[in-house]
Amino acid sequence: MTKPYISGHYTPAVDEISATDLPVRGTIPPELEGRYLRNGHNAKPGVTPTHWFRGSGMIHGVRIRGGRAEWYRNRWVHTTAFDDDAPLFRPDGSLDLAASAAATHIIEYGGRLLALQEVNLPWELSPELDTIGTFDFGGTLKTAMTAHTKEDPVTGDLHFLCYSPFPPHLVYYVASPAGEIVRNDVIEGAGPALMHDFAITGEHVLFIDFPVVFNPAEQSGIPYRWSDDYPARLGVMPRTGPPRVQWFEVEPSALLHTTNAHVDAAGRIVLDGPRYDRAAWETSWKWWVGAPGYAPVPVAGVTSHRWTLDTATGKAAEERTDDLVTEFPTIDNRRIGLPNRHSYALAFPGGGLDGWAVVKYDHQDGTRRLFDLGRDRLPSEPYFVPAEGGTDDDHGYLMTITSDLASNSSEMLILDAGDLHERAAIQLPRRVPAGIHGSWIPDSDLH
Repeated sequence: MTKPYISGHYTPAVDEISATDLPVRGTIPPELEGRYLRNGHNAKPGVTPTHWFRGSGMIHGVRIRGGRAEWYRNRWVHTTAFDDDAPLFRPDGSLDLAASAAATHIIEYGGRLLALQEVNLPWELSPELDTIGTFDFGGTLKTAMTAHTKEDPVTGDLHFLCYSPFPPHLVYYVASPAGEIVRNDVIEGAGPALMHDFAITGEHVLFIDFPVVFNPAEQSGIPYRWSDDYPARLGVMPRTGPPRVQWFEVEPSALLHTTNAHVDAAGRIVLDGPRYDRAAWETSWKWWVGAPGYAPVPVAGVTSHRWTLDTATGKAAEERTDDLVTEFPTIDNRRIGLPNRHSYALAFPGGGLDGWAVVKYDHQDGTRRLFDLGRDRLPSEPYFVPAEGGTDDDHGYLMTITSDLASNSSEMLILDAGDLHERAAIQLPRRVPAGIHGSWIPDSDLH
């Protein structure tokens, strides 16, 4: 049986190529000078991973300058796991922090490009996407680093986690803009849960201790399963002072990606994100491992949700905020930890939608807007880039790469984030497999 995560939109690229002077439909906004880079799981030829998340990392990049699409290139992240088949665990049972798939995300930090996978160290790439090597903050990072970091838009500090099935289950880090780890705290009371993401506000860190937990009986290579016996909890910790966590019990659910968190006018903490109930998690997991009976799309039954936490009373409220099936939420990163009016996500078939779409939410008036791509074109996570001089969190552009099965092609779309109309489409020289997370890296951010 062909696994769904290496077929259709997800059929891996088999080689590394480069192309220059890419054709453009429409007009690229002139202030865009930089690189759009997107990561994703792309198995080596002849390899069938046991789980979607185990495919090797491949970066697809588009360089924009002077209103032109200068180049496209795709490169595997040449880690020791990729080049030498280095196993995650050494013969003595210790974790090899360098043996990474490096397939989940790519970010810029301190002028460096870092490909991330949460059970390993980051791998640094050159601006031309050549692999340089592991990055460990000058030897001070001795654990893995989460694939989802949070850069505080006020301080420039980088917040990240290391979670583990073995004690200590959770370690929280803060690194300064200069590249120095300035905080390293073990979080007591956390359990062996899958903590793929977290959130911050200006005053708090939010930990997601939900009932997808370590289970060595899981044979897919990602040893986590839903547990009805594990309580779902959200942890709130002040960003200053000792690492004391206030835990809030909530309804059983899973949360892979947070949209954002902020403190509302009443002083309560508000967290948004696409929520899985047990049925949604187990249906989606079947696709991720290629188990019999998997759904036709990788995400099923996942809907936008909001949790409101009152630290004074210790009470939590939660509500579904939309019925579309969505994942990979994004915002204007200048609003991380602050109130955001708008957010964006990838909408999947289901919940009343026949095809794929980019969705924009207005959290002030409760409305949504869709850029419908139909049944054949699958977009990637929409990444928000502010327009020059733009202050509102929808005054800018959304970048996404499409996989078009009907024409066996791909485009990088630049959408106006205001009304979701197409500003430009860059024709890529190959069909790019559907991927995971990416970033826009302005030239001014690189060394």
